[in-house]
Amino acid sequence: MSNLIILLVPLLLLFMMFRSNKKRQDQAKEMRSALEPGAGVRTIGGMYALVKSVNEETVELEVAPGTVVHFTKGAIAAVLEREEYDAIINGRPIEDEPTESVDEADEKPLSLDKKDESDIDGTDDEAPKSK
Repeated sequence: MSNLIILLVPLLLLFMMFRSNKKRQDQAKEMRSALEPGAGVRTIGGMYALVKSVNEETVELEVAPGTVVHFTKGAIAAVLEREEYDAIINGRPIEDEPTESVDEADEKPLSLDKKDESDIDGTDDEAPKSK
């Protein structure tokens, strides 16, 4: 009985490892098959680009206006939503994120008055008052 348990535990672990790897491969294949021109992507190297065309084994990515490079489909780490890609590339906030309101006090330009200037250089520009 104990020999049977010793044999079953490693077999069960191997089965679980192969199953999780297979799921990951299927997800990656599904993601890569969903590539279409105009989609924003992130490569495994961390570069963001727009898909220009999808070939059998490669993908043409526009990394800058007028600059198209070829990558294998395996180099695509993630296909991004249009809003997410726009927020990353152009620095625009995603619409469902709350935007911070600016107080009126923050809008006024900073200025130094006479008292602040004397504190900065360490001297007191005003003459001491005598009684």
